[in-house]
Amino acid sequence: MNATENTAANTLLEGYIDDAFAEPDAVDVTAAAPRPQRNLPDMMRKIPVTVTLEVGSARISLQDLMAIEQDSVLELDRLAGEPLVIKVNGTPIGRAEVVVSGENYGLKVIDLDGLNMDIVTS
Repeated sequence: MNATENTAANTLLEGYIDDAFAEPDAVDVTAAAPRPQRNLPDMMRKIPVTVTLEVGSARISLQDLMAIEQDSVLELDRLAGEPLVIKVNGTPIGRAEVVVSGENYGLKVIDLDGLNMDIVTS
């Protein structure tokens, strides 16, 4: 590096060196843009969840499972006509009945026992 390049480099670096070793009080904190506030309830409302309707369940042996064929009937632990369990991401939150909605099945909510949405609505 020759003398002219060395002088030019020193001139460029002077401003950076002065800023790097400046006193903390001399730093301009007003230049930083404020971070936007996050609204947790609004963010939570956008989280996708899976809603399922559980008809019932049965506990059987592996031998019985292997014996199941096309026309087999497996008795469930719910009575016919009994409300079904609504689950959100696998957690029971209430009971419902099956209805027809257009060409699809739907659910008619009977009650909501385990659904506490206070944190989302506040």
